[in-house]
Order: sequence, then structure tokens, then C-alpha cells
Amino acid sequence: MVTIKGVKYMSDFEAKNAIIDIGRRMYARGFVAANDGNISCKVGPNAIWATPTGVSKGFMKPEMLVKLDLTGKVLQGSSKPSSEIKMHLRVYEENPQVMAVTHAHPPIATAYAVAGIGLEKPILTEGVTTLGVVPVAKYATPGTQEVPDSIAPFVNSYNAVLLANHGALTWGKDAYEAFYRLESVEYYASLLMYTGNIIGKQNPLSCDQVQTLLDNRKNFGITTGGIPPCVQEATNVKDVLTNEPEDIRTCDVSGLKGVTPIVRPGKGTTGAGEGSSCGSRAAGSVCTCSSGTCACGGGAGNAIPDGGSAADADTAINKTKEEIIAEVVRRVTQKMHQN
Repeated sequence: MVTIKGVKYMSDFEAKNAIIDIGRRMYARGFVAANDGNISCKVGPNAIWATPTGVSKGFMKPEMLVKLDLTGKVLQGSSKPSSEIKMHLRVYEENPQVMAVTHAHPPIATAYAVAGIGLEKPILTEGVTTLGVVPVAKYATPGTQEVPDSIAPFVNSYNAVLLANHGALTWGKDAYEAFYRLESVEYYASLLMYTGNIIGKQNPLSCDQVQTLLDNRKNFGITTGGIPPCVQEATNVKDVLTNEPEDIRTCDVSGLKGVTPIVRPGKGTTGAGEGSSCGSRAAGSVCTCSSGTCACGGGAGNAIPDGGSAADADTAINKTKEEIIAEVVRRVTQKMHQN
């Protein structure tokens, strides 16, 4: 580290090594493809090291990097800087406290950028505390002055921004904080996708819960990130012991090899009495439960297909497992056609 006028900066050697390391991590994580992305790191009040154009971030060497001043003039290095360096320079201009910038195209976060959807739902404690809201900057043609102009409004209030139809941009007090924020953006986006579009359910943090995290954020010295929208009532204050509907009952299927019974925690699976909703029956009897009731066969290997009655137990005797399964499939198919 070097100190200039009371401000600590990475040395040239440290900055170049950090850029090479982060480029490899970025490439390994699939945040960039081919020659995509760029990284820069401040080494003085008016100097940065940056990645060159036309080089894969996973295969850079120190001699490929370029040193520039904050106007974009090349100070050292034979390579040409990326045309997107204008975006980095604008971040440093808008917020002098920023010491590093990363830009990449992490797939899930970029999908949100393509869809024009910001990352703002408070579903993750770490997301609220260390990252905050990630807005979407309006579309700008890469390599033009439109890009730095589009991200300028967000640099002092947020820690990251999505670039419409393009990718993600993050910054920080050093090269690794900028990269870690990029990782957090992709992780946050992935959880939003899984819970919102695959699982189909989210439990956002309440406003009181969010406020506590925002207070913690201040204690950590993080003064940017924005405030995510929240819900008034908390939906996550009860333990979840089971996700099964109330009408599922415990049944003994010991007569069928390879069939796993549905069992509530703490409940038995065989015999009559507590823990058995099939009532009194012979040991080894087989039951099928549906809509809160159970029908039981007379002994091992006896099964009553869904929709059958206790009388069907007689016809189930001596049937093979394959025949029983076929009968169940037939009855279920028949009901589906009726509906």
C-alpha cells in the first residue's frame, strides 16, 4: 500500500496482481465470456490500472494491463484500454472515495438487466446489509458516452447497478470489495429467480426487520445501498415443521417392498393406536389414504387403490405389486378424464 495526502492506495504491483486474480475468478465463475468485462483499480489521486481491450479476463498477464490518468490518457503499457473504460472513469469522477470498479455479464443478473427488473426485494439479510437495492440504468450503447452518463446518477447512492440489456457494474473501496459485490449481485439475482420463478414463493422481510438490518449496515460503515421496499407484517416468525397438508395421514405400506410411507414426525407407521390414522387393523395391513380417510387391506401385500373401499381388500389379495400399481394408475387416469 502507498499513502498519498493521507489516502491509502494499492501500489502498482498490488493493483496489477489484484486485477489478474479477479479476472481469473470472474472468468472461472462464468461472469464473462470470450473477451467480455473489464476491471480497474486506483493507485493514486489521478491514476488507475485497467484491463486491456480484446483479452479474455481469465488469461491476462501483468504486462497486458494499462495505466491511465482519470482523463483516459495512457501513462504506461503498450495495450489499448477497453472502450468501456469511460464508464470506470465516470465512477471515479462522481465518487472520489471509490478505489476500484468491476464490470461483467453474470448470467442471472444480466437476465434481470435484459428484462429491465432491478434487484430490490428484501428476501436476504446479507443482501440488504452489504448490497442493498440494485437499480437498472437505462439502455446505453456500449463504448459511447451514453454509458457513463447512464450510470452517473447511481454512483453515490448505491453499490452496484444493472446496465439495461448489457450487464452489471460494481464499485468499492478496493478491488476485492468491488468484485465481492459483483458476486453478491449474481447470488442475489439467483435467489430472486429461484424463489420468485421456480419455487414460486417468497417471504420478504418486514419493515421492522429491514430497519434493523439498515442500522447494522451503518455500524459496518456502509453508507450506500438504498432502502428496499418492505412488507408491514412479518411472515417468517414461525417455525416450519412440515409443509404437508393437514389431510395427509400415516399409513402402513410395509406389505409393498420399495414403497416409502408418508410419516409425520413423531408418529408411528404400523399398528393401531396413536400415530396411526388408519384405525385398528392387523399388523402388516396396507392402507391408502385420501381426503382425510384411510382404507385398509387385510394383510401384507393387500392394497386398496385410491378411491376404493374396504371391500376392495378382498380383490387385492394375492395381487402382485405391479398389478396393484397398474390398478392405481387406471383409476387415477379414469378420474382425470371424468374431471
